[in-house]
Amino acid sequence: MPRTALAPALKTLPAWIAEPESYTPEAPRRAFRTVFVSDVHLGTPGSSARALVEFLRSVECETLYLVGDIVDGWQIRKGWYWPASHNDVVRTILKFARRGTRVVYLPGNHDEAFRDYVGLEFGGVELLDEDIHTTADGRRLLVLHGDQFDGVVLYARWLAFLGDHAYTLLLKANRLWNAGRRRMGLPYWSLSAYAKNRVKNAVSFISRFEETVAHAAAERGVDGVVCGHIHIAEIRRIGDVTYYNDGDWVESCTALVEHADGRMELIDWHAEAAVAAAARAGLAVPA
Repeated sequence: MPRTALAPALKTLPAWIAEPESYTPEAPRRAFRTVFVSDVHLGTPGSSARALVEFLRSVECETLYLVGDIVDGWQIRKGWYWPASHNDVVRTILKFARRGTRVVYLPGNHDEAFRDYVGLEFGGVELLDEDIHTTADGRRLLVLHGDQFDGVVLYARWLAFLGDHAYTLLLKANRLWNAGRRRMGLPYWSLSAYAKNRVKNAVSFISRFEETVAHAAAERGVDGVVCGHIHIAEIRRIGDVTYYNDGDWVESCTALVEHADGRMELIDWHAEAAVAAAARAGLAVPA
């Protein structure tokens, strides 16, 4: 469908948006100036959609950045998977827009189909390739998904698809692993994240990616860069640029937030949920 024909359709929300949510999480709201989330991978069994809804329902902000790979088009092409919790994510995001929050969607490589419609607006959500965000303390941050700096995605897409398949298998093993840990009363522990951090080539790739992104940001004359893509949450000073990665909502369940004074912080939702659960049960806070 041509872009001009799709534009009116994007203005009309589907009927299921108005349907009741599949569950209603309860959490006190915290106010932030800006919230950054990425790599949700809706449309896959590995997506921690419910955790993301819980997090989003616990915050309010002036600007919400969706930093790519929110929907996983690669997996959806292989087979349809879309449970009610994935609808809840979309509803929650659209509610932010209706309440007056600026919501910006910066497509990534898994939802690259949306890049054909950059410049349009869907339900109050802006579609942009990238954005320059100015923090409360005056710093300029380049915000984009980050696959633009991944040589595998750019020059060896077959290898990227192969890696995605291997990662999907690892996530399935991860779910079985943690099901066993839950039965033993043990907390969540990411087998796939451990594997990525232990494999020498993966560690080298992550370091090169971070430095490449930071170098590109320095060339653009900004003070920092916010991205996703590699599923590794990080705040790191590289030369004259601060590199921020907001992580993912497949395993780590992390978000980057900006406070009212411009201070940036990573939120680990798994850790916060564990602390809250321990407090409700009157137990010691888990390490």
